[in-house]
Amino acid sequence: MVAKETTKPISREEVKKAKKSKKEQENHEESRQKVSVRVRLLPIWARVLLVLILMVVSTIAGLIVGYGVIGSGEPKDAIEKTTWQHIIDLVEKE
Repeated sequence: MVAKETTKPISREEVKKAKKSKKEQENHEESRQKVSVRVRLLPIWARVLLVLILMVVSTIAGLIVGYGVIGSGEPKDAIEKTTWQHIIDLVEKE
């Protein structure tokens, strides 16, 4: 037969002390652990601004390549106002 373990009753104060000491040990262990903080090289507002600038530059580069290299025009004509006015006039004619 297996012998039964006898347990003595624990008072509330002993339970509270045990919980308190356990919490103190956990807090002490957490304070020893390194806390990693992420340092951003560029702030978020600078990232958004950079993305917008890159979008404008890539759009202009795409216009130049599309109009000058793929099309039959001069690459510098792709960014002139008269070219776009001519294109708008062609689209709006009925």
